[in-house]
Parts: sequence; structure tokens; C-alpha cells
Amino acid sequence: MTTATTQAARDFKGTHTEGRSSEELRELVSHMGAELELAPAEQIIEWAVATFGARFCVTASMADGVLSHVASRVAPGVDVVFLDTGYHFVETIGTRDAVAATLPVNVISATPELTVAEQDEKYGKDLFRRDPDACCAMRKVAPLSRMLSGYDAWATGMRRAETRNRVVAPVIGWDARKQKVKVSPLARWSDEDVDRYVAENNVLVNPLVHDGFPSIGCEPCTRRVAPGEDARSGRWAGTSKTECGIHL
Repeated sequence: MTTATTQAARDFKGTHTEGRSSEELRELVSHMGAELELAPAEQIIEWAVATFGARFCVTASMADGVLSHVASRVAPGVDVVFLDTGYHFVETIGTRDAVAATLPVNVISATPELTVAEQDEKYGKDLFRRDPDACCAMRKVAPLSRMLSGYDAWATGMRRAETRNRVVAPVIGWDARKQKVKVSPLARWSDEDVDRYVAENNVLVNPLVHDGFPSIGCEPCTRRVAPGEDARSGRWAGTSKTECGIHL
């Protein structure tokens, strides 16, 4: 990125406040996807904040603070969206709060329309056991869609190394369902790349990662993973479900 582009990234707040049409956004993806495929994560985020300004945000599951840390170095004050489902581990909420307290980012918690108690009353207790797809749709997919209505592009921490389903995740892609540009700056990172970045930059990591939870979701639907098991085998264990739906 040029010095001018970097400065534009750092001054992104207050710029590009008007949304682009779906056609304009798809055109950006078609032009920049291949060009940025091999770019460093920082350069990918620089392009995103320079292009979309305040209409760009980062999403974070708070398994660690890696993506938030990378984004904060490029664009201090960037919005970091966290889906607060009401079912998270205490450690995950603690990691969210620590990221908000220690990094120059604006952490925003997106919440479902119904509290857990209200959902239990309307749909029956522990819907996540009987119909995990419906629970995820109400507590993750819908809140994210509502939150993203104010943005043209969003960055995820999705990495191709995580699951077979994510091997083809593009660095710059088009999310047809949300009609948004989906940016995955860490798509090409290996587990070793993540570990190296964490060590070199003293990045916050959810303590559950070191306690047998390499992939962290909602507490009732996540179990510890035994040595040698797939990292995501602890998610929705005992079901055929592998994704919450926000990346489908």
C-alpha cells in the first residue's frame, strides 16, 4: 500500500458514510479479489478501510484477539463486532472485555432480539439441544445480519486451515446472502502463523484455548477436544452440524 492509502486507512472514520449499491460492491470484489489474494493481512485490511471507511467492520468470536490486533494497528478505532449469544463461556466474555480494554478498537456486542429466558418461554427450554440450527439462526445469524446493515464490508477471522469447508474461502469475497463484501485477511494463515503472531505481539488468547477448546462456541454446545481429534470436533458434538450459519 502507498503512504497515501495507509493514511486513508488511518483516517477512515467519517469517510464513506454512504452505502454503495450491490453492483458496485460486486465490482470491487471482482477487481480486487485476485490482486489481494497473496497480500499480507495488514495490507488487506488497509485496502478495506481505505475503500469502505466507516462502512467497514471487523467481527470477532474472541477465541483470541489476533484479527482485532491486526486491524487496530492499521485502523485504530475500527468497529469490532462480537455476537453475544447469551450462552458464551465466562472466559469468552472476559476475553471480549480485555480486548475492549487493551486495544484501540470499538467493541460492539450484537445481541439477539430475545433473551435466553424469553427464547425458552417462547420456544421451549434448551432449544439448542432440540434444534441447534434454529437456535444459531436466532442468536447468531439474525443479530449479525441486523448489525451489518450499517456496513458495506466485514472482516472475519476465517482461516482455510480450520476446516475442509473453509478451504476455498477467498481473501476478498462476495456474500450473496448478506449482499456484503466479505474480507478474510487471515484466510491463508496456518495454525503456526497464528501462534507466531500471538507470541511476537503478546496477543490476548481466550484461556479456554489452552484448556482443550481449540474452537470455542457457546458453552452448552462446545466440549473439550481430545488430543488428535479435529480442532472443531468439539462444536455441536453428537450432531451433524459443523457451522453456525454466518459463513454459509
